[in-house]
Amino acid sequence: MAKASAGLSQVRNIGIMAHIDAGKTTTTERILYYTGITYKIGEVHEGAAVMDWMEQEQERGITITSAATKCFWNEHEINIIDTPGHVDFTVEVERSLRVLDGAVAVYDAVAGVEPQTEQVWRQADKYNVPRMCFVNKLDRTGANFFRCVEMMRDRLNATPLVLQLPIGSEGDFVGMIDLLQMKALIYPVEAAKGEAYNIEDIPADLADEAAQWREILIETLAEADDEVMEAFLVGDELPYDGLKAAIRRATIADKLNPV
Repeated sequence: MAKASAGLSQVRNIGIMAHIDAGKTTTTERILYYTGITYKIGEVHEGAAVMDWMEQEQERGITITSAATKCFWNEHEINIIDTPGHVDFTVEVERSLRVLDGAVAVYDAVAGVEPQTEQVWRQADKYNVPRMCFVNKLDRTGANFFRCVEMMRDRLNATPLVLQLPIGSEGDFVGMIDLLQMKALIYPVEAAKGEAYNIEDIPADLADEAAQWREILIETLAEADDEVMEAFLVGDELPYDGLKAAIRRATIADKLNPV
């Protein structure tokens, strides 16, 4: 829910960046809805998105100029900057990157890494902006989460740290596996907007794959964080909170990119 302004140490400036139509503005609209800033989700295709305030943006369904808003979460004030995804407005993205504490790179699970994604990623490299990655549209025909992650490595020279695996794909996408807690997060049929999920045991047919990706997660994190490496070398494993803290340190240091 919306709250009064936080102290400066609790303020974060976060950018949303991606290729056009990857879902940046839609993602921002969901954030505003889930944090209680808006009472309904504004849809881009209906011209009702809060972030697309210009008449030309509403008519075309694209973001032309960077737009800022704020929300509140866990006692923090988060300023969100929704940046354009069209190549013609790249300068708008670069202007925004200079003031960001971090950014969320949004990917279309069908298209993967697209040309403008590469452009804004290089711009973020220039300003040493920490980034996390969000793979969107996993319910679309042709969606491939793992191909998208591989493209991050190959085309962006990123170090993706996979934290969640999809359960199902395309029309059969029903939830995710949380590799930190090793639990399945399943969306009930009635939660059409993804506003709720059930925590369940990992499906038996996905248990081995989840265990393999959990091992990759720990190994990747160990290469980026000394505390995790020390525990890894002696055969120990940090608890959940310790792993979260290590991911935060490594992300801020721009050593890896949580997915």
